[in-house]
Amino acid sequence: MFTINSKTKALMNIKIKLSLIATGMICSGWGFFGHENINRLAVFTLPAGMNLFYKKNINYIVEASVNPDKRRYIVAEEGPRHYIDLDDYSFAKDTPGSRGYAEEIPKYWDDALVKHGRDSLMAHGIVPWHTYTMYLRLRGAFMLGDPDKILRISSELGHYVADAHVPLHTTSNHNGQKTDQHGIHGLWESRLPELFSTNYDFFVGRACYISDVQKAMWDVVLESHACVDSVLTFEKQLSQRELSRKYSFETRAKQTVKVYSYRYSKLYHNMLNGMIERRMRNSIKMVGDIWYTAWVDAGQPDLSRLIEYKPTENELRERKEALDTMAAQQFKVRDHEN
Repeated sequence: MFTINSKTKALMNIKIKLSLIATGMICSGWGFFGHENINRLAVFTLPAGMNLFYKKNINYIVEASVNPDKRRYIVAEEGPRHYIDLDDYSFAKDTPGSRGYAEEIPKYWDDALVKHGRDSLMAHGIVPWHTYTMYLRLRGAFMLGDPDKILRISSELGHYVADAHVPLHTTSNHNGQKTDQHGIHGLWESRLPELFSTNYDFFVGRACYISDVQKAMWDVVLESHACVDSVLTFEKQLSQRELSRKYSFETRAKQTVKVYSYRYSKLYHNMLNGMIERRMRNSIKMVGDIWYTAWVDAGQPDLSRLIEYKPTENELRERKEALDTMAAQQFKVRDHEN
């Protein structure tokens, strides 16, 4: 087993940051650029046997990471795949002898269907179950040796895993609309990383095998939900003290826009005490872990023969048609599902 000293770790982290800065990918939250960052960084966690194929196709893995968000506007069932409103199962906390969400919500999809029904599950979000489904699809793609599916599923799987790490993706109060904190979702997952992520340590080590992917994703969701109270409470307290200095104006793309002020953002970021960095780091690590686990469970197929893979004209045409469809069709969705 190899070890990495602190000097080597620091140099590797600097190289990663410089790579992201050079491509304009740093300083974002879990919006489009945030998802792209997480997928890009996850590639660097992969071991020999995987990393050459993924690095060869890193541009696609980055660009396709946002496809699930684009699809929300044309596929009605897409939205619930990005979140789960655990507080909609609040009855669990009041059930005699219950240990709360961890006990009352079945961890496996078939059991959850029996207990709550499909309509109820879709209404409250299905991110932990859908992420497991995507892991199974990726394992199947590895077994088939289908490079197109491997890349597409890997990219989109990374999106759902990252969403599960956002606290406000685990509550029905997803944008503070129930507590007069409208806009907090963008503040937490976009504004703060935009301002402060250049100081984050993105070196998360090597991908590791996960013995139970479904359980691991539920652990992620429950960890995210445990942060919800702090996310909302700290911002509420700060808003009461700093209301007059809460917002400022910035020029973006030749337009003047109202934003959370730098002062307000920094104070809130300090109150969170590293939470956003931890959730982003954990996202990167978990994406790499699940990619690696799917590959191992598929028998560690030789990916070197797929390195020179190039999309066929038919595949390129299908991708263009899909993008055209996304641009032409839209319907209203929840405003926080990035």
